[in-house]
Amino acid sequence: MSVAYLNGTYLPLDEARISPLDRGFLFADGIYEVAAVIDGKLVDSASHLARLERSTRAIGIDLPLSLEEIEAVQKQLVVRNGLTEGLVYLQVTRGADTTRDFIPPAGLQPTMFLFVQAKPFLDIPAVHDGIAVATVPDLRWARRDIKSVGLLAQAMAKQAAREAGAQEAWMVEDGFVTEGASSTAFIVTEEGIVTRSYSQSVLAGCTGAAIGALAQEKGLALIRRSFTVAEAKQAKEAFITSASTLCQSVVHIDGSKIGDGRPGPVAMRLRALYIEFARATGV
Repeated sequence: MSVAYLNGTYLPLDEARISPLDRGFLFADGIYEVAAVIDGKLVDSASHLARLERSTRAIGIDLPLSLEEIEAVQKQLVVRNGLTEGLVYLQVTRGADTTRDFIPPAGLQPTMFLFVQAKPFLDIPAVHDGIAVATVPDLRWARRDIKSVGLLAQAMAKQAAREAGAQEAWMVEDGFVTEGASSTAFIVTEEGIVTRSYSQSVLAGCTGAAIGALAQEKGLALIRRSFTVAEAKQAKEAFITSASTLCQSVVHIDGSKIGDGRPGPVAMRLRALYIEFARATGV
């Protein structure tokens, strides 16, 4: 039985109970993080914890534990669940508020909830075959740099992609790709590796940042700029990055074949470099 963590207690996941008056449920007033686990170790933990702190600070939630204590909880969950490959999900909300007022009362105790998911991603068919993405309008709010639990637009985008026979959605605003519904979008052109600049319009992806740094260390050009859907369809390669996919080749966009329709050498090299990095630095 899977073991979870809720407000200081380790307990079976199916016994975890959160108040229906929790502001995360009523207002999506909360932040989440997802960290990969490879070989039983957390991947790029410091980067994920730093983003958690930035996001909670941006909406004024005080973390109930220090970052070191949170990492210790994550490690304990990995051990208690015997997790070797998968994800640790963490969510912090402002807490339960009996008034259901838009302005929360002072002194609320935040809710902190963590659980794990066993998920293979190192050697799955998509790695060798690539995936398809479908483009959809970006309907999200303006502060996309905050990793909010308010994921309705992303859920709608994922559903639209599924209905189009794709595995991921790329969201589009003013003709330009912002990012994936749960990933960072990249293309490979004659210039080099292209991905959007960090701003309030996109989430600063931890996996994407690490892969970008690895690319530059190996002498590959990384260009941070916006790109259109039309440019993406003409790219030599396309790929996404996230904690749950690592570096995943995209071989079709809206039905258009990218390159030769197979995972490209740049994305596959970056994937290998990232897995090497993950195994060397995991905690």
